[in-house]
Amino acid sequence: MRVLVVEDNRELALSVKKGLEQENISVDLAYDGELGEEKAFVTPYDGILLDLNLPKKDGLAVLQSLRDSAVESPVIIITARDEIEERAKGLDFGADDYLVKPFELLELKARLRAVIRRYHGRALPQIAIGELMVDPVCRKVSYQKKEILLKPKEFDILLCIAQRHPAVVSSEEISEHVYDEDFDPFSSVLRVHLARLKKKLAEGAEKEVLKTIRAKGYQLCD
Repeated sequence: MRVLVVEDNRELALSVKKGLEQENISVDLAYDGELGEEKAFVTPYDGILLDLNLPKKDGLAVLQSLRDSAVESPVIIITARDEIEERAKGLDFGADDYLVKPFELLELKARLRAVIRRYHGRALPQIAIGELMVDPVCRKVSYQKKEILLKPKEFDILLCIAQRHPAVVSSEEISEHVYDEDFDPFSSVLRVHLARLKKKLAEGAEKEVLKTIRAKGYQLCD
């Protein structure tokens, strides 16, 4: 999962980044509205945490611009503005949720997971694909109820592919959602993680679970 935090309070932004990264969520930061808007246009984030009181461009203006340009990434407004009118305006402009400062990081994580589930059309947190079960909350994977142990990035890659099942997911799409903006797309890191993931899934299920579609990407088997 990859998230953009648009917040001019650097201490708060870094605190949120640290907390989300402890959940193995990749986080990019923007400290003003213009930069946040630019990053949101370039990268298909799984979620955007957007402050309203931003320098250079107000958060509501950023939100309206994104929605007018068909950027569909789920947006949670995080702001000190607690008036009902401001909440309603943010939701009317296309926000998916609204969180008033100060907030607990635990609640932010839960709300973030919820809006991402809704974005992918799922009501339950667990993802079942045939006998494969992926649990984003507990970060566990099982096949026929037998747990398959994965390392954090291997799980992140599997979750990215599982959320988009039955679609074929390209390497570019995986890297956009699993790694942050410092990731080198020309490195072999993703290939290594994918190879290890495929091997562990095959060993746990005693059959191929994740297949490579030549020149297209990767797909989970039902």
